[in-house]
Amino acid sequence: MSRLDALGLDELRERQRATDLEILTMGITFTVYSDGENIDRAWPFDIVPRLIAGSEWERVEIGLKQRLRALNMFIDDLYNDRRIIADGVFPAGLLEDSENYRPECEGISPKFGVWAHISGSDLVRGGDGEFYVLEDNLRVPSGVSYVIENRGVAKRVFPELFERQRVRPVDAYTDELNKMLASIAPDGRSRPQIAVLTPGIFNSAYFEHSFLAQRMGAALVEGADLTVGDDDCVYMRTIHGLERVDVIYRRIDDLFIDPEVFREDSMLGVPGLMRSWKAGNVGIANAPGAGVADDKCVYAWVPDMVRYYLGEEPLIKNVPTYRCMYDDEREYVLAHLDELVMKPANESGGYGIVIGDRASPDELAHVRGAIEADPRNWVAQPILQLSTAPTLVDEGLEPRHLDLRPFVLTGANSYVTAGGLTRVALTKGSLIVNSSQGGGSKDTWIVDAVPAPDGAPSQSQSQSQSQSESQSQGAS
Repeated sequence: MSRLDALGLDELRERQRATDLEILTMGITFTVYSDGENIDRAWPFDIVPRLIAGSEWERVEIGLKQRLRALNMFIDDLYNDRRIIADGVFPAGLLEDSENYRPECEGISPKFGVWAHISGSDLVRGGDGEFYVLEDNLRVPSGVSYVIENRGVAKRVFPELFERQRVRPVDAYTDELNKMLASIAPDGRSRPQIAVLTPGIFNSAYFEHSFLAQRMGAALVEGADLTVGDDDCVYMRTIHGLERVDVIYRRIDDLFIDPEVFREDSMLGVPGLMRSWKAGNVGIANAPGAGVADDKCVYAWVPDMVRYYLGEEPLIKNVPTYRCMYDDEREYVLAHLDELVMKPANESGGYGIVIGDRASPDELAHVRGAIEADPRNWVAQPILQLSTAPTLVDEGLEPRHLDLRPFVLTGANSYVTAGGLTRVALTKGSLIVNSSQGGGSKDTWIVDAVPAPDGAPSQSQSQSQSQSESQSQGAS
């Protein structure tokens, strides 16, 4: 904060302009779908970083690994023994109505029992200063490429701060991703061929698909580039002929990955891919069917999963959640629509969310009708006083609400990014942080204490930032 004060607003704005131009020149983009058109936009980035103490992050990291262990055990259980249902911990009816449950995956147990190899759990800091999990993203979570790119940009914006502070690096992610993917290759494949399966250049996350493939040295392929042979192995078409693929990091939704099993009209997938996966001839991350736990209704049971499968108390709490499928909880929600956030169970990107105290009477009436028509599809949560951080806007440095998406890799071992993607609502007072709806991002610094010279007591720069974030929250 002392450094920002010393630079002054004019210098900060000049550095922001230079950063915006750099991002545009480098082609760091995301795609917005608007009126049937695909619009590429430069990645919105705020140069003022979000800082978190390393000592605090260590507990978050352990809590995320704990959560993913339980979620993977839950998914594996659902497709096999269903002990959690037999023991009355999880309602069978919720599974029967699940939009993302895939009967085609029943009886399968992937390597290490892991289904969600790459996950992004969205965290928010509440008014009590604690982190809470807002939702889990277990299908094809995106955003990690921007974590790495944000850091590269931040180093050029504030090189002097990186020299003085102990900021944990983030660029090891692609190496860890490569190791995790290699670990799920079929047994006996010592140097597995890894491919990133993309829907193509018009997908909103295509920048990330190509970025990760390039960083890992993996092949970037579309469905038409792959074929399944008579031996039920997956092969990639190359100028040298067919080359076997051992692991597929798929960035395509379940229903489109194999037209033999799911949607017959899919032109994005690979016919026979599910057959090869079931035979153990290819590893797929994330595994088909993992999305059964990527459901805002299922989310409400995750603390119970941690207790049931691990015999432990959750280290990171859920946000209190009302499940509209239950009569008493639905009645409470309908009586307090203006005090809650209503969320459809399987939407993403912030779409379909209704924030009660900011909604019009017509919007509240519409969501009331939607809840009454399909209670299973809705949950509600209290309107959180999300934490804020200083953000450079036209008026100067002002507090803006934000969240955080760390990325967790699970295979033979687990790995959590040092921080993650901080998304910030650039509109004053807004709680919607998604880039597709006007949000931006910040670099996230996990900062360890800097040893003081001459034996003086050490002081963590991150602690002063925590105070600053708290003050910004009060200011908002």
